Amino acid sequence: MCGIVGLFGESDETSVRSMLQKISHRGPDGEGCQQLDDVEAVLGHRRLAIIDPAGGHQPIPDVHAPDRRAIVSNGMLYNYRQLRERFSAEPFVTSSDAESIFKVCLTDDVAAVDQLDGMFAFLVVKEDRLIAARDPIGIKPLYFARADGRLLFASEIKAFEGVSTDVEEFPAGHVLTADLNTGECLLEPFFEVPEPRSAICDAATAAAAIRETLEDSVVKRLQSDVPLGCFLSGGLDSSIITALACRHQPDMHTFAVGLEGSSDLLAARRVADFLGTQHHELRIAADDVRQALPQILYHLESYDRDLVRSAVPCWFVSQLAAEHVTVVLTGEGADELFAGYAYHKSYHDGAALMQELHRSIGAMHNVNLQRVDRMTMAHGLEARVPFLDRDVIDLGMQIAPELKLPPGAVSGDEKWILRKAFEDLLPREIVWRDKEQFDEGSGLSVLMQQIVPAGEPLTPLPDGRMPRSEEEAWYARLLHDRFGEASAVFRLTARWEDNRVG
Repeated sequence: MCGIVGLFGESDETSVRSMLQKISHRGPDGEGCQQLDDVEAVLGHRRLAIIDPAGGHQPIPDVHAPDRRAIVSNGMLYNYRQLRERFSAEPFVTSSDAESIFKVCLTDDVAAVDQLDGMFAFLVVKEDRLIAARDPIGIKPLYFARADGRLLFASEIKAFEGVSTDVEEFPAGHVLTADLNTGECLLEPFFEVPEPRSAICDAATAAAAIRETLEDSVVKRLQSDVPLGCFLSGGLDSSIITALACRHQPDMHTFAVGLEGSSDLLAARRVADFLGTQHHELRIAADDVRQALPQILYHLESYDRDLVRSAVPCWFVSQLAAEHVTVVLTGEGADELFAGYAYHKSYHDGAALMQELHRSIGAMHNVNLQRVDRMTMAHGLEARVPFLDRDVIDLGMQIAPELKLPPGAVSGDEKWILRKAFEDLLPREIVWRDKEQFDEGSGLSVLMQQIVPAGEPLTPLPDGRMPRSEEEAWYARLLHDRFGEASAVFRLTARWEDNRVG
């Protein structure tokens, strides 16, 4: 995990280093900057060392043309060793996964993105050509802007402060090519969430496929040269990921947060005891939240009420985990794939439900995935999401809706097939525990509503929208106060229900 910056159209290392400083939290292990002589381009990088901690510094230049070819990358490539074998005759300057991306891009140009298995955002310069890409689901962030004839990229919106307010989110599953002489750009999709097709209607077949595919996904994400652990709320999704990880890595560290006596703390403790993990807990109080909230909002880059509520426990669990590990596995994506949210029960037509799940997977990049990325990276922590492996997503889109949410489902029946697939790996009370979102199970949802200052005015926000409540108005005010000029942040704030099906 890292933070990246690119400036094209003017060789200005000072501006790049200034942008890097604003995202320095993403890379506490070092900073690198490279000006490419033959084109007006500068690449910058803040490093969180995961693979090849000693030698994997970026930008990485091409050994054959160090002044004309280089890469900066953020993320983790899970098939980097396999790709490295393809180029075994080529000299490598590092053992990092980023260099495997670089080699494929130099050889196959934009076709390289179809060969990459992982989460990534990268910028590759090869002579007078730029290749920029973001992973299929948008697990890793990337933004871009034009200012004074220059094209700029960065991992977070705040990097553009004082440079440009005309910031756009780089779309997930897309690749951009640019001619660095003319400035002409082409942005193309290379991935779309597979269409729902209800190809698997048998419960036993579905459960076996889920078990095998998800375990493979977890195993891939255990690759690390630094300590690794799991977020563990005690809910179904994080408990499954932890149980699978423990089958392949002993002495797993797990992390849980919540208010004193909250259901998440109790459930997580039960799972940790059952699996024999090295478990760590943090109890949160109201004063902790009040003190941290301006920083949480600054890093989150959103005022959305629902996102902020879930970001608060994510902030504190990231803070806790960073004291012990550098990489964590999380359970994001299961609700979107297997119909785990309360509102899913309002769908009485299976086809409509599947279309909503399809939409919500494609919409995660600037809501839940933004929250996970920003809260973990604020603490120098890399988060990996096994449920959002391409193979797991493809499988999820094939499983019939009645296996995910049986007709007439009551609380505890949501994600039914996921529960059935793993009911032998966890205590029954965990497998069939009622669904609680992170902010609910931790007790933070109620607390956040209680600490909102009375009389917060409901006035239009800088993006023209109205806050949905005094709580959201409070978040928006704190966000504006923390940023000062926050027009791009407000304009790019997304809401989960945007474009919801039905």
